[in-house]
Amino acid sequence: MIEDDPEMAKILTKFLASYEIEVTNVEEPYLGLSKLELNDYDLLILDLTLPEIDGLELIPKIREKSDIPIIISSARDDITDKVIGLERGADDYLPKPYNPRELEARIKSLLRRRGAKKEEKKDSEYPFKLDENEMIIYFKDKPLQLTKAEYEILAYLIKHKNSVVSRADIIYNIDAISDDSTYKNIDVIISRIRSKLSKISPDASSYIKSVRGVGYKLVV
Repeated sequence: MIEDDPEMAKILTKFLASYEIEVTNVEEPYLGLSKLELNDYDLLILDLTLPEIDGLELIPKIREKSDIPIIISSARDDITDKVIGLERGADDYLPKPYNPRELEARIKSLLRRRGAKKEEKKDSEYPFKLDENEMIIYFKDKPLQLTKAEYEILAYLIKHKNSVVSRADIIYNIDAISDDSTYKNIDVIISRIRSKLSKISPDASSYIKSVRGVGYKLVV
């Protein structure tokens, strides 16, 4: 929080602590800007009437360095300030005086949305997409042409990503593989899967790792 009124800062810090929200406050805007560069904060509560530089001028400087959610907390309730603040990159504007409970609700709402966006981005970057209804696996948005055994083995690895899967696990959990198949049969199928992945991306070999004496691991 960047708030130059120590009494207001004390009230908000104490109140938000009761909702398990830890607050670090600084009274000087440039010191706050430096802290943003050095520390990983989840959200910023920003006053506008500050020493050295106005909060509206500070927002673009923050945005040059960080996409941290910003809630403006200010006694200035002029619509122009609100519009300028939002246009320059703030995410919310709460005119003083307000009930701290509303601030707490807005903080948690912003953090939920930010978390959802991060998760969405994470999902979009994941190279494998499994469509079990159509029995298709996409690698980097391109459909793989797989046999039934190849599809079922790769699907099994995807479902157990970042975990070691033994050859025995594959034999006894994949319908397309008979129980009397040898470990060599599994190695051959894995080799074919790797080859098909490599046709799409040269770094494909880094995804399916061999675990010596055990089996395989899909690393993402």
